[in-house]
Amino acid sequence: MSETPAAGVALLVVDVQPTFLKAMPEGEACLRRCRLAVAAAQLLAVPVLFTEQVPAKLGPTHPELLAAAGEARAVFGKTAFSAFGAPGLTEAFGKTEVSQLLICGLEIPVCVYQTAMDALREGLGVTILSDAVTGRRSADGLTCLEALRAAGAHVLPTETVFYAMLGDATHPRFRAFTELVKQAA
Repeated sequence: MSETPAAGVALLVVDVQPTFLKAMPEGEACLRRCRLAVAAAQLLAVPVLFTEQVPAKLGPTHPELLAAAGEARAVFGKTAFSAFGAPGLTEAFGKTEVSQLLICGLEIPVCVYQTAMDALREGLGVTILSDAVTGRRSADGLTCLEALRAAGAHVLPTETVFYAMLGDATHPRFRAFTELVKQAA
């Protein structure tokens, strides 16, 4: 088995800032699953990109996520709700030849939804990591995830996506990934 991940895959972590996490009823659970996604992406050499909503006012990305990403990360501040409004983000996708975007973060009915719709309009494949996104009102989040599915996005749990990338228990990173899964439980 090859050690390289599926070509063109990137993980986009949308606005996981402590200020926002505090407002989410499932904030801590979402943070744990985002941490798993970031660590798994780092393990499999998948580029990790972060957006921050008005970081000068609302603060930076949660430090645990930045630490999990290591040095191979890029952070983009924005005022737009869609990540595609972040200066430099689209250019970063082009440099790494992104064709498939994995999305986790906050908040499903606003920034996650608008980002995913813009990605689909740009012709990117989109997978929402269903256990690594949340919102203030769960019913709104479910409605938006259904709409994203109907628009062509995949909505799958983090482990499902990364196990699919591994493909086989003989993958050189399989054991390290299963350890990440155990730690995230």
